[in-house]
Amino acid sequence: MLTEKLSQLKAIFQPMEQVLIAYSGGIDSTLVAKIAYDVLGDRALAITAVSPSLLPEELEEAKIQAATIGILHELVHTREMDNPSYTANPVNRCYFCKSELHDTLKPLALKRGYPYVVDGVNADDLQDYRPGIQAAKERGARSPLAEVGITKSEVRQLSQALGLPWWDKPAQPCLSSRFPYGEEITVAKLQRVGRAEIYLRNLGYHNLRVRSQGDTAKIELPPEVIKDFVITANLPQLVTKFQKLGFIYVTLDLEGYRSGKLNQEILGKDRANV
Repeated sequence: MLTEKLSQLKAIFQPMEQVLIAYSGGIDSTLVAKIAYDVLGDRALAITAVSPSLLPEELEEAKIQAATIGILHELVHTREMDNPSYTANPVNRCYFCKSELHDTLKPLALKRGYPYVVDGVNADDLQDYRPGIQAAKERGARSPLAEVGITKSEVRQLSQALGLPWWDKPAQPCLSSRFPYGEEITVAKLQRVGRAEIYLRNLGYHNLRVRSQGDTAKIELPPEVIKDFVITANLPQLVTKFQKLGFIYVTLDLEGYRSGKLNQEILGKDRANV
């Protein structure tokens, strides 16, 4: 079944003369970049959007992964932080982010002779609240993984089978996803939450989130590691570090990390209205 999906994925790229990949460095877009390069070689180009919502460490990882694959890789700067509709952080914030991204990529693709722009949206993403998907579709972008029905789990399986060393890399959506809808997003806030997550990663915790709510940092870790974290972490030192970053309060979410947690209320309301 997985082999068949891989063949279908390759078949999508075969008739494309040239393709530009919206490449964040996450495992989804990296798999798309890998397959596109395998099929098209230097006729595939990966583009990473650089903005305050992308950690410098994530950018460096994206560069390393692209170099490992061998695909051509370039950077562009996006300016979503200049858009009040984005920084106000409404429930459809992601729409304005992806609008800026694809309004940047599409003209570039046409100018450079790339008739196709593709992204790393997978089949599971279609089941979540992702207004950015609509923005990409409106601008003609395609989502090969979703078209073939490849799920997040299958992305990891395929990446591992293809020998990609980052197959188990934790999901790392943009830093703006760390804020509750309605709380204004600023560059300083993005940097604060980003540095807090890097601090925890350096302690050995990788699958995590630091949610920012006003002056409070709420740490989310996998439920199975919460007990160990409380016992072994130097909590006073951690609190001091977070306070130096600009937080006043530091809390631990006892439910644990769950991807897309901030979208659950929205999805619940939508289902109640069906």
